[in-house]
Amino acid sequence: MSSIIKQAHPWLDGLVAYDPGKPIEETARELGLNPEAIIKVASNENPLGPSPKAVEAMKEAAEGVNIYPDGGGYKLRTAIAEKVGLQRENVVLGNGSNEIIELIGHGFLNPGDNVIAAEHAFVVYKLMATLFGAETIEVPDPGFVHDLDAMSAAITPETKKVFIANPNNPTGTMVGRDEIERFMDQVPDHVMVIFDEAYHEFLHDPPNTLRYVSEGRNVVIMRTFSKIQGLAGLRIGYGLTTPEIASVLQKCRQPFNTNAIAQAGAIAGLLDDDHQRRTCDLNDEGLAYLQRSFNEMGLEYVPSVANFVLVKVGDGDAVFDLMLKKGVIIRAMRGYKLPEWVRISVGTMEQNERCIATLKEVLANDEKQA
Repeated sequence: MSSIIKQAHPWLDGLVAYDPGKPIEETARELGLNPEAIIKVASNENPLGPSPKAVEAMKEAAEGVNIYPDGGGYKLRTAIAEKVGLQRENVVLGNGSNEIIELIGHGFLNPGDNVIAAEHAFVVYKLMATLFGAETIEVPDPGFVHDLDAMSAAITPETKKVFIANPNNPTGTMVGRDEIERFMDQVPDHVMVIFDEAYHEFLHDPPNTLRYVSEGRNVVIMRTFSKIQGLAGLRIGYGLTTPEIASVLQKCRQPFNTNAIAQAGAIAGLLDDDHQRRTCDLNDEGLAYLQRSFNEMGLEYVPSVANFVLVKVGDGDAVFDLMLKKGVIIRAMRGYKLPEWVRISVGTMEQNERCIATLKEVLANDEKQA
């Protein structure tokens, strides 16, 4: 082993890199399939694509990419603040909302600290905590729903962060106003609460966590343009927090961490309420179809309020592989300690129907072989 490798932080030894949903192009290359014949319902992406207004704004912005973007994201931060009823000083932009998690680590985590998350929450929380030498306390989530009382009881003097994904990925469940309010009444002052609200816009009656920012609490709310806005390929998200916390996070980010095309597309998409309504309507229809289909098939699933469903299929890895060979990309859940489950995103109705038909075929063949 070279001497330089020995200098790497010891807490990185067991760290496993994040494994994203399998890309269409990679699947086509590996299996010799036509990319146009493949559907991807694995990564909770918007099947409608981006707003046409966002596309036009990005095309216009592309003509000026010889000039560095606005490093402070003045226009986008202003638009976000006006949309949510806060001030520009409350908004921090990120290269995806994942970068907000990293900025929080840079600014507030040290080796020996711990963070708290639900057992079946987004794996990046633990990954980022490990990156900064912190421990992750994973609290059981009965029924795949965050147990905020148990998470509150798990807080120690070394706890610096509590992550609450609402709705949660990969389970699609959420906690309500009463549970959140009770938790916030109990959380000590030395703990920062991070509400991950990547799927917030799909909720019909969401809890109001923004009030904790207005009250000056130690809270960061993370949201993204990857889901409802259909801009996942641009990698742009944001955090909403107090001006004091925001000022720390701004010091931790890279210069020009969000590019000019992403900023332009995000502003236009943010203001296109019609596109967001059509996305929500399509999602409601698709979610109902998937869950109705799982009921008819006798499959256990977790009722979802997001744009995906977690469903129990037996051997998740095997079902993933068999569906992949038929040109349908879903997400196996072994990485979330759920080897018998897969996660299926809502697509267009045509994609949903093909996914269910393929799943029925795969499970029927499995039963025959058994």
